[in-house]
This record gives sequence, C-alpha cells and structure tokens, in this order.
Amino acid sequence: MKTPLPVVASIAQRPGYGGHAWAFLQYVLGFRWLGYEPILIDRLSDDMATDAMGRPSPAARSAAIAWFEEVVAFAGLEESSSLLLDGERTIGLPRRELIRSIEAAPCTIDVMGFLTDPELLAASPMLVFLDVDPGFPQMWHELGQADLFTGHHRHVTVGANIGQADCEIPTCGLDWIGIRPPVDLVRWPATPGSAGAFCSVGAWRGPYDPIEYRGRALGLRVHEFRSFVGLPGRVDGSFVLALDIDPADSSDSDLLADNGWRLEDPRALAGSPADYRDFIVSAGAEIAIAKNIYVATNSGWFSDRSACFLASGRPVLCQDTGFRGSLPVDEGLVAFASLEEAEDGATRILGDWERHSRAAREIAEAYFDSRKVLGELLAKLGAG
Repeated sequence: MKTPLPVVASIAQRPGYGGHAWAFLQYVLGFRWLGYEPILIDRLSDDMATDAMGRPSPAARSAAIAWFEEVVAFAGLEESSSLLLDGERTIGLPRRELIRSIEAAPCTIDVMGFLTDPELLAASPMLVFLDVDPGFPQMWHELGQADLFTGHHRHVTVGANIGQADCEIPTCGLDWIGIRPPVDLVRWPATPGSAGAFCSVGAWRGPYDPIEYRGRALGLRVHEFRSFVGLPGRVDGSFVLALDIDPADSSDSDLLADNGWRLEDPRALAGSPADYRDFIVSAGAEIAIAKNIYVATNSGWFSDRSACFLASGRPVLCQDTGFRGSLPVDEGLVAFASLEEAEDGATRILGDWERHSRAAREIAEAYFDSRKVLGELLAKLGAG
C-alpha cells in the first residue's frame, strides 16, 4: 500500500477558476509521480458560499461542491480526496479514514494555513505551511493582523529570496525553505505552436488588500500593470488578457482597451482545468506582470502559471521579482523591470519564436519538473 501524503488547499471556494485549481493539483499530481498516495483535502463552510449580498447561499454551496467534484474527477482523485463540511460530514473520504491517512503520512502540506480543524492538525507528525503569496502572511503576522503559522512545524515558500539580505519580507523568526512552483510535465507536454499573441490569465486585484508596512504601501497587480499599459503600442504583436476585473474598475478596463489590450472573460476561456490548459497552449507567449508586493520586496516569486507556459513550450516575458539570479533569463524566459526592457524582450521573442520555445521547455524540465521540485522538498524536510 502506498504511503499517503495529504495536501490541504482551497479549491471549492472558487468555482470556474481553472488556473487556481491547477496551482494546487501540481503538488498533488507531483507527489503521485514520486510514488505516494496524495490526499487532496479542502473545506467548505457556509460563509465560503454566499450570494451577491454576502449571505449563505444553498445555490453557491451546491456550485462549490460540484466544482470540487469536477476538479477531483479531472485529476483522478475520486478515491483520495475529501471536502470537509460542517461537523463530521465530508464529500469523499470519511473523516476517520482521513485522520488515519494524516497520521500515516510523513508530512501534511497545508497551503496558506488553510487547515483549521484541531483534530486533523494534531494528527500530522509534520505539518508544513506552504506560502504561495509571499509577503502577505509574513506582514500580517508582523502587523498583528493574522497568525497563520502557529502549529506548523516547517515553513515553505515560493518567495525564493525570503531570508536573504536583499529581500524585504520579514522571516518572522522562521526558517523558510524556498521552492519553485512545480509543474507536471506529463500533463503539460510541449506542443507545436508559432509566434502569436502574448497572453495571460488572472485577477486585476485578487482577494487581498494592499498592505501598509514600515511606511510603505505594498500593492497588487493593478499597481504594477499601470506602468506597462502602453506595451502593446510599442510592439508589433497582440496582447490578450483573460482578466478577472470588477465592474467598479471600469476606468482601468477602458485604459487597457484603449492601449491595445484585448480583454476576455477568464471563466469563459479558462473556466475548467482542461480549458485553462488549452488557453495557455493556444497562446504564442505569456506576458506576466506581478503583484507590486512581490516586486517591491525583491521576493523572488515566480508564477505557477508561468511554469505552465514554459512547460508547454511557450516563451514567458516576465516582470522580474528578484528571480534573475536563480533562473536563466535570456532565452525562453525573458525578464524585464521597465517598459523599455519589456518592449525589447517581446521583440526578441517574436523575432526568433522557435528558439525561445525550445528554451522554454528546457527551463521547465530543468527547474520546474514536479518530480524534481517536490523530491528535493521532501529531502529538505527530512520526509522523503
């Protein structure tokens, strides 16, 4: 019988966000390649499924459960997943079996401290906090706004520079293990393509508010994007954003459209795990603009979405967050810190797309292969 390895993540709460689901599936499927029996754990309470007025909604709850079941079926996790509901109720593995799996596992990966059940937390011999939004949980902790770290034995982050002198994210006195976002290279094969639109998919603002920390305002993607809004007018290419943007930000939508960005509905183009993959494969390259907090702190953050583009053989034009020192950035992955550098990078990619495409896949194989990334992580944790 295979050794279980639980991964706790929030999937049910965001129906129709294929990329959000993939970010966590990469870990689950990667552990399966390493010979474990991964257990996907999620939780859903009434206040996570609400209507437009913020009231608990049976319809929203049903949609959340259906979405969880869809994602689980896509990944082949029907026999190794559990959605925790109120009390002892679950969808998938029953609670008692879940506890036994957690007890038998070398560690439990808890994304952003999402697991709150005291009994399940206590069952794990090694509870690992996985930070996928570097800067936010650390600064919340330092500001006394939230403590997501208590009870965890080890701490892992995709902010590769945390703990280094040139990174402004506080360590909170913890020993952080850096990790690159893993990608399943089998489910994300290199596919034929050609130079085409620079694309991306994501949220204009996201779920978190900007942070005031040590006299600085640290913001979101919107606060960086405005500096690059003129890029399409400087490059002989097209730019497509599958953008989750609130109607209240209509002035930003108009600004993007007026500057040559084509805006699409992410739920229409990437509303399932399969559709998200198809959207990326249909692109010529990615244009990746980061959250301000990642850039301003020199976090070293790199996107799980960008890793998928690279694996598919799609070049990535990516705003530098401090990753230049740890990843190759000349071919396949091109970093920029200014509008002029973004223009130059886009022109270079369009000028020799096939070379950049080959290099993109090579980077994914060397740096983001889930088997390598997660195997190294378990070794560092002493759990392999």
